[in-house]
Amino acid sequence: MWALGPLAGWDRAEARLKTSARIVIAGAGAAGIALANRLSRALEGASITIVDARERHLYQPGLTLVANGYWSSEKVIDRNERFLPSTVRWVKAAVAEFDPDANRIVTEQGEAIPYDFLCVATGLKVDYASVEGMEAGLIGRNGIACVYDNPEHAGRSWEAIRAFAEKGGKAIFTRPPGGIKCAGAPLKMAMLVEDRLRREGARDRAHFHYAVAGKGLFSQPEINEFLKKHFPERGIDIHWEHRLVAIDPARKIASFATPAGRVEMDYDLIHVVPKMRAPDALANSPLAWQSGEFADDGRWLEVDRHTLRHPRYPNVFGAGDCVGTPIGKTAATVKAHVPVVVKNLLAAIADREGEGRFNGYTSYPLLIGRGRAILVEFDYELKMVPSFSFISPYEIHWLPWVMKEKLLHGAYEAVLRGRA
Repeated sequence: MWALGPLAGWDRAEARLKTSARIVIAGAGAAGIALANRLSRALEGASITIVDARERHLYQPGLTLVANGYWSSEKVIDRNERFLPSTVRWVKAAVAEFDPDANRIVTEQGEAIPYDFLCVATGLKVDYASVEGMEAGLIGRNGIACVYDNPEHAGRSWEAIRAFAEKGGKAIFTRPPGGIKCAGAPLKMAMLVEDRLRREGARDRAHFHYAVAGKGLFSQPEINEFLKKHFPERGIDIHWEHRLVAIDPARKIASFATPAGRVEMDYDLIHVVPKMRAPDALANSPLAWQSGEFADDGRWLEVDRHTLRHPRYPNVFGAGDCVGTPIGKTAATVKAHVPVVVKNLLAAIADREGEGRFNGYTSYPLLIGRGRAILVEFDYELKMVPSFSFISPYEIHWLPWVMKEKLLHGAYEAVLRGRA
């Protein structure tokens, strides 16, 4: 979900740009807060408003560690107020409507907030309803786990995983079609649970299955080929073109759409990964992709893949999980997005061409088992772009695990504060 990655973007030595521009940031997750901090230091006289009802700040890269018993839930919970600069106005309300033709957003309380420039950083929606019979309240019950959304879900997933480790049985791990937050998380969950049972001497009483909606396990070709061999070597059966469409918690039956028709599989543990989409207010607005793969997939925010600027509404920029680009949706991508958006927004305020370019950088510390991981970093061309010459992106190593468990939380906070 997160790696150090390259330091791209705004030169802090630049003098502050004087402007009376009204800037609104929709979303107070990692991208929104990082934007607020960088913009507040780069601009003098601007009116900066961030809009989000959420007061908790969640370190989502840590949820896989919570869901596997390595971290407590409390370790990933913080407060947004601790990271927001005092010069930024915080409207504690959810966005109900984006109205780019009128240059305004409307909150759920009905407050209309005008802007000269808008940064959309809403994050995404985990669409539990996309799986018939599934709802968030089921997580932790009847063998159902789901690492996504919040530490409560991750904590309850750990309870389900711990119970499965004691009794054994049949475990199914799923991966839906389309863009999801941290595409490596479903893989990590399968490998970490398998590793736990192996270390506890209970592997022989469990059967592992990985059901993937497509024909590949990972978008980066070399890692995809590695996993296609690695999973069978660990006794994890791969079920290609199996899309989870329904779950019967009482009977512990999962139903999959496949090329051969609907297939049912029983389970003792299932890690459900629902479809993910743009939040409703964004998906239903003119800002969303109106056609093409990113419209069909999740109605993501339309942006130029390199400048992160909206092609139809040039005073709108996007960062984080909500944007419709070929790869991303990791905290590492947020780190790369934010300096590009800031650089190009400053240029727009100054009425000049922006030079910020996003190359598609994303990263996954792919956790193979306790103390072992691969630091995977690649770009739009799916080429490896390692940040550290001494860590091969093709080899299992102990150092990426140490980075994940011990170092990256602090680096993440530096990104929030606009310092990295």
